[in-house]
Amino acid sequence: MATTDNPSPHRGIKKGLYVIPTMFTAANIGMGFLAVLYSMRGFQIAAVNADQAAKYFNYAAIAMGLAILFDTLDGRVARMTRTATEIGVQFDSLADVLTFGIAPVALMYSWAIAPVMPEGSSEHRFGVFLLFMYLMCGTFRLARFNIQATRPRVLLEGTPKIDKKNFVGLPIPPAAGLLASIVHFAPRPLSAYGDEWPRFYVILMMTLIAILGLLMVSTIKYSSFKNAGTGRRSFYVILLIAAVGMSIWLYSRYALLALSAIYVSHGLIWYLISVLRPRPKSADAEPAETHT
Repeated sequence: MATTDNPSPHRGIKKGLYVIPTMFTAANIGMGFLAVLYSMRGFQIAAVNADQAAKYFNYAAIAMGLAILFDTLDGRVARMTRTATEIGVQFDSLADVLTFGIAPVALMYSWAIAPVMPEGSSEHRFGVFLLFMYLMCGTFRLARFNIQATRPRVLLEGTPKIDKKNFVGLPIPPAAGLLASIVHFAPRPLSAYGDEWPRFYVILMMTLIAILGLLMVSTIKYSSFKNAGTGRRSFYVILLIAAVGMSIWLYSRYALLALSAIYVSHGLIWYLISVLRPRPKSADAEPAETHT
């Protein structure tokens, strides 16, 4: 008499766990989609009603901030439940191209460049070029991360060694987060700040966009915080997270801008310190004895 194997009751639960990180990634895509729509709507009414446009630009910035939260959670949940897969890595990167590549480009164009720089002018064309290069740098950064995460042994010689505690180059979510936090701090379109200052502000934003693009394709190390809260001092990490969360809830405009600026700049500061720090000189070899 043939016997049938009873499936393990935990098998269905295990399969269901794979859906959880995908749900966070889908939420990430949804926030990027909304950020693009809100940016388009804000640009549409910026010349007519700057205050109403500011609401849509602020919505776009908040959507990108929530996307960073979902992007952080999907990776942590996948590691905690041991459901990380190669297709999940690729799916997450495609989501990041939209949310942290295309969405901030749409926001910067609608909030800063297009309302101030006349279309067809050299400044407008250069701004579009910088936004395109930002998107290219971010996409290249994601592709490099995927190669390092999935197939580290096939990397060419000279590529930085994989370090789980650090990222190589500025990750694209913090880069987009800094741009979004600036808009959240001052959501009115830059064209609404008088006659002389808007052009100066746009130049500053274009400079920042270029710097962020270079940092993403650089080899400067940035902390990943993947091991945060796993050691003996996890209690202090929890208190710090609670304090940061409360500060964001009460003073989101200032807290988010400060946090994003600190993270983007800390890798560059560490790099400059390591370059400028005097290296210990190796002991000189003792001169060989000579016989006369």
